Order: sequence, then C-alpha cells, then structure tokens
Amino acid sequence: MDKFIVSARKYRPQNFNTVVGQQHITTTLKNAIKNNQLAHAFLFCGPRGVGKTTCARILAKTINCENQTKDGEACNTCTSCVSFDNGTSFNIHELDAASNNSVDDIRTLVEQVRFAPQAGKYKVYIVDEVHMLSASAFNAFLKTLEEPPPYAIFILATTEKHKILPTILSRCQIFDFKRITNNDTVLHLQEICDKEEIKAEKTALHIIAQKSEGCMRDSLSILDKIVSFTGGKLTYQNTLEHLNILDEDYYFRLLDYLQQQNLSDALLMYDEINQKGFEGDTVLNGIAEFFRNILVSSDAKVALLLEVAEDFKQKYLQAAQKTAAPYIISALNILNEAEIGYRQARNKRLHVELTLIRLCYLQQALELTGSGDANAISKKKLADNAKTIAFKALPVVKAPPTKAIAGSATVQAPKVQPAAKLIIEEPRVDIERKAAQPQDVAPAATTATAPAGIVATPISSLQKLRQQVKEQSQRLTTPAKPLNEEELYSAWGSYIELLRKKANHSAVTNFKMATLAVADINSVEITTDTEIQKAFIEGERAGLVEFLQTYFNNRQLTYRVLVQEKEGDTTPVERPLNTKEQYLRIIEEYPLVKELKDKLKLDLDY
Repeated sequence: MDKFIVSARKYRPQNFNTVVGQQHITTTLKNAIKNNQLAHAFLFCGPRGVGKTTCARILAKTINCENQTKDGEACNTCTSCVSFDNGTSFNIHELDAASNNSVDDIRTLVEQVRFAPQAGKYKVYIVDEVHMLSASAFNAFLKTLEEPPPYAIFILATTEKHKILPTILSRCQIFDFKRITNNDTVLHLQEICDKEEIKAEKTALHIIAQKSEGCMRDSLSILDKIVSFTGGKLTYQNTLEHLNILDEDYYFRLLDYLQQQNLSDALLMYDEINQKGFEGDTVLNGIAEFFRNILVSSDAKVALLLEVAEDFKQKYLQAAQKTAAPYIISALNILNEAEIGYRQARNKRLHVELTLIRLCYLQQALELTGSGDANAISKKKLADNAKTIAFKALPVVKAPPTKAIAGSATVQAPKVQPAAKLIIEEPRVDIERKAAQPQDVAPAATTATAPAGIVATPISSLQKLRQQVKEQSQRLTTPAKPLNEEELYSAWGSYIELLRKKANHSAVTNFKMATLAVADINSVEITTDTEIQKAFIEGERAGLVEFLQTYFNNRQLTYRVLVQEKEGDTTPVERPLNTKEQYLRIIEEYPLVKELKDKLKLDLDY
C-alpha cells in the first residue's frame, strides 16, 4: 500500500507556469533570470498558503538549472534539478526562523555563506517566517544581507511584513503575494479532481474556495477531508454538511418572509437553523453577506464582485430586481449593529430574534416617495407636521440700584425687596433670538446710582462679587507672612497634599525630591537634580504660584527652578539628617505639625 501524500504536497508546483494566481510575480522572476538581473536578496510577503515558499524553491531550483528553457524555467531533468527534487542538493539551505530565531542560528548561517558552491552557480538560503527573528538576530544578519558574496542569494518569506525592521526591508527586493481568487481556486481544484478521478460538483468547489478565503493550501486540505468523508464524491449538500455552512436557500426563503412581514415563519426558520447547531453570530454574518451579494447584483457595473456559484447568480439577480437598494442598506446597518452587540448580549438567541423582528418590520418603517420612481423607497418622515413649542419668556426682575462709596474698596449690597413688591415684566421676546443672544450680566456698580431701565445683576452674581471684594479687602488689610524656610516647607507640603488628592502621583514624587531655599523676600529658589524634575515643577507653575502667593499673602512672590546635576559618581550616599533637616522633612510631609507648633508658640533649638 502506497503511503498517502496530502494534495498540498503532492501537487505543489514545480515550475513557475504551474503557480496559481501569482502571474505578476512569476513573470517578473522569469524575466530577471533570462536577463541575468537577479537581486542578491528577495522578500516574499503575503497571506498564508498563497505560494511564497513554493516560489522561493522554484527560484532556487531554476537559477541552478543546467539546461534552462527559453522562458526561464527549470528543465527538471538535469542533475541539479533531480537532486533538488530528491532533497539532496547542497546548494539550497532552508531555515525555519520560527524555531531558529536566535543570534547563534543566524551566525551559523552567516558562517556557511563564506564557502562557495561546489556545483552550480549559486547557493540559495531560504529563511521562512523571517519576522520571528529576534532584534539581535536581525542586526547580526544586516551586513551579510547587504553585501553577500556574488554566489549567495537570500530569499526571505513572511506573512507579517510590518514586523520586519526597516533596515532589512531596504536591503531586499520585495514581492507582495495576493490572495488567490475563487475562480482560480475552483479551476485548480477541478484539475486535481480530474487527475484523481474524483466526481465533484462545481457548486461544491465554489463552497470550498469561499471557505478557504484565498488560501490554496487550505482549499486542498478541505478537499482531502471531504473526499475522505464522502468516499470520492463531492456534492453540494455533503460539502455544506461537512463544512457546517448554511444553504443559501435558507437566505432566499428568509428574504421572502421579511418582505412579506411574515414574522412567525421567519422565527420558525431561525429555530430550525438553531436546532442544526449553527451559532447566532454565524447566522447574522451569513444574512449580512447575503444582503451584500444582493446589493452587488443590483448594479451591472459591480456585478463582477459577486463571487458565488453559477447556479446561484440568476437567483441573486432576480432577488436584486425586486428589492430596493435603500431597504438593503438599512438592513445591512441593522445587521452590522447586531453583529457588534452579539458578543455583549447575555441572551444570544433573543438578540438574534430581535434582529429578525427589526428586519421584518423594516418595510413598515419605509414608505414610497410621492415623486420620482414609484419603486424608490425613503425613510418615513415622522415629524413633517411638527410645530415648535411656544416657551414662555422668563420674567425680568428689577432690583434697586446699588450704591458705591467713593474712595472705598467695598461695595454696599442692595437690599432685596420682598417678593410682593418686585416689579415683574413679561415682555414678548422671540425665543430663538433670546437663545442666540443671552442676557449680559451687569457689572458690579462703581457709580452711585445705576441708570433706570437696566436689568439688575442676579442675586447669586451679587453674592459672588461681594465675596470677591471681601477676600480682596482681607488680603489688603492682612499683613504678609514672613518668608522663611520653615514656612516655605510647610506651604510646600500643603501643595503636595493637593497634588496627592488630584492623583498626580508622578508630580508628588518629583516635588518631594526638590530642595527649597529663600532667595529674597519676594523670590524662592527650587533646586532639582534632573531636567525631568524641573519639567514636572514647571508644569504646575500657574497653580503653584497662585498657591504660594495666597499662602504668604504676597502677590509679588515668584520662584525659579534650578537644575544642579551631580558630577562624578551619581550613586547616592546615605547620611543621617541633622535635626533641622529632619524637622523640615516632617513639616513637608505633615503640615499639621507646623500648625501645632505655631499654636503652642514653641521655639525650636536646632
């Protein structure tokens, strides 16, 4: 009994002409071989299973072929080609970077590059999954990759080009592989079925091509599984059963139910689908793809994007003719929202059923337009006859004018009259004009009497102004605190507490590491060790200056930040703090200790 070989290996292409779906790359490589314009390094990138490693092996075999054809293909009969097919060629070295990604592996490969080939023109090094190499391995590979010997050629293959260092990309000739189209996949599968004498329906091969999503290796693996499952006969039904895919007839039936607003049959059909073991997200995704195909079929320009079996194309075209585009777009929006929210839904089945209910009554939410095409559908306007609400204008309260005492900083607050004596007017004001131009708040009175007819400042604003004037007068009458190190460290600790309440922990750490000193009666010097500490303190300049000026009641108080980097050995030397430094650290961390000392009128002897 012969040993079974999977189709992906048995029917791996042996020359460029048999590569499926990558003609733009194979043509370029053949021309480069014919014109003797081979680069020293290639990078093959693209999705999985599209022929990157296959093309690398074909290129390695072709450039060492002794009897190349006129088209730039390998002869497959010379000693070099036969040894390559048997896996005994010494001129081709393959390295799996997924399992050999260390610096030592790359250094071993680089050491082999020094030796010239004993037979043939080139030594080819194929590095698969090159994005798995470590950063140090990439760096060890740079010089050799940039200037290899004339007989060495490197072919790198990867599925994730964005993970490769730019220095590697700049040294390679990059080839981007594309996904294989469904038509190319179906033709290749049909060719293999003919060689293996397998009876396969074309619709079944289309299902396999759609399931593989442009990956030829996956499609061949699926083909092997279904052949084993069905005994060498592929039909549409057994392919659906094996791949756990819903029949498209379900979607056509569902569309009829939705257009007829037949909710009961739609829910019963979903129950039937659910009983077969299909998950709700699979159903939602299938319905969304079905509506997408109908939308594509509605326009002849984009009908080429419809990738379904020939037997179903006519059904899609008929469904597109009787379904309006706005209805399809609205349904796609509903399905998109349902797919996004499916994972968060606690009751998955109810979530899908609610989506079907919305789709079923979507037709009722649309109405025919009165003009233009009779089949055109637009969103129903529910508020055509809506009227604006007539809001009543807010009353204007007139208050007696404020009195100001000449030469005084204080303002006498007006006495508010009882509610019964207030003069209330209700002018007819246009609401929109009033909203666009709000009433200006009257400034604090600085003259003896306010002119008649001016709207008075609201009471809340008067209280705020009164409080500001009171605080200003208190600052003018209260003497400034003496600026010394003790008071300075106490204020510094209080500000650190404010930062801690704001959860600004980075600033708290840098503020604690600063050293304070009094420069003169109106300035403070803050010394830091690094520019980073200085940046954190400068970032709080506005709030810190306001806090210090308020604390010391000195509006002229400022500070400057100095950076004093330590020279020589930066290793911190631990030394015990003296009594003054200990006290300053304590009041910086616990400002209440300073308040207790002041209340008890204690004098400290440092």
